[in-house]
Amino acid sequence: MVSTFPNPSSVDLSRIRLAIRSLQPQLVEWRRRLHQQPELGFQEKLTAEFVSQKLQEWEIEHQTGIAHTGIVATIKGKGQDSETIQNRSTERLALSVPSASGREAEVQNPKVLAIRADIDALPIQELNEVPYKSQHDGVMHACGHDGHTAIALGTAYYLQQHRQDFSGTVKIIFQPAEESPGGAKPMIEAGVLKNPDVDAIIGLHLWNNLPLGTVGVRAGALMAAVECFNCTILGKGGHGALPHQTVDSVVVAAQIVNALQTIVARNVNPIDSAVVTVGELHAGTKRNVIADTARMSATVRYFNPSLKGFFNQRVEQIIAGICQSYGASYDLEYWSLYPPVINDIKIAELVQTVAEEVVETPMGIVPECQTMAAEDMSFFLQEVPGCYFFLGSANPEKDLAYPHHHPRFDFDETALGMGVEMFVRCVENYLILN
Repeated sequence: MVSTFPNPSSVDLSRIRLAIRSLQPQLVEWRRRLHQQPELGFQEKLTAEFVSQKLQEWEIEHQTGIAHTGIVATIKGKGQDSETIQNRSTERLALSVPSASGREAEVQNPKVLAIRADIDALPIQELNEVPYKSQHDGVMHACGHDGHTAIALGTAYYLQQHRQDFSGTVKIIFQPAEESPGGAKPMIEAGVLKNPDVDAIIGLHLWNNLPLGTVGVRAGALMAAVECFNCTILGKGGHGALPHQTVDSVVVAAQIVNALQTIVARNVNPIDSAVVTVGELHAGTKRNVIADTARMSATVRYFNPSLKGFFNQRVEQIIAGICQSYGASYDLEYWSLYPPVINDIKIAELVQTVAEEVVETPMGIVPECQTMAAEDMSFFLQEVPGCYFFLGSANPEKDLAYPHHHPRFDFDETALGMGVEMFVRCVENYLILN
């Protein structure tokens, strides 16, 4: 089958404005510096120092140390003079509906749009032989967060220099610990969506599952919820020649692994996508010894928010039932990590409209781009309407198509300028239209 995606080598960069194209060398430089100094969640001190230093150079107001290493920058637009704002206020008052007390509704304050970028890396040893290879042993930016940070910095710089082009406020959130244990929730609890209150939020993920020159955007569920569990099966060990004297934890665990697959196959509506993955199973010390215990770790993923709580209950029912039938017992630990990423219809429409201006259409827009991967951007989207989208970054012609979390992951840095263009146009369209 012939691919319907654009060829990365034929991407039309004229759609990126000259001022942003001129930023491309700096974007690459920032990204590569960040790539050389990757840091794990809540340990991003060097990254935060670099981001803060740049924001200070550009005289952008910002707060540091939020949720340990997070940063929030605030850029206030001045694209409308007081007379224009007053005229708009008058028009709104003229069209306003009287309240129950007979008074007209208050004039809306200027809108606030937030942009979120994650800044943490992964515990992976990099195998790329490039000049900007990770200098931190066992830690690597293997998911593109270095690119996200560079794009957010480029957006901040451009907006600060072009504040006349929008009239509201932009908050740029540099968030730690997306990979684990999650920095979005503690940042929200620290008040990053307040003072001024955020009306909408957007974010992007560089995505090597899509080629350079594409944008994946859709309303509704984009990424899955993820829940986790650890379970220890407690049997009775013994000699491999005398199984009748034992309760074989390996056999019990094997039955549980198979039975867990029936949850999706027979308990979940076929219209709803879900997956249960047992990723770890450890038992035994020698071939002729029946294991006393078996330990397993697993993840559960789904899109439909109404399934929250269902898997927890069903997983334990299956484990308890099988253990009882074999005479074993169990110890189960189950917890929810991230909810699903649910995009707001109107903000998704805004992003798609912008994407149509930045990439070639229709083949450059990928509306059905769901993935069972999870993201704690979901916590922001539970608080305010917003949209998270994918920016294609793979280029097989340059050997830049390894998947995320691979030790040879890298991406086509041309996507950096495209990401800034996407964010800037979203800001201009949202804060002018609203």
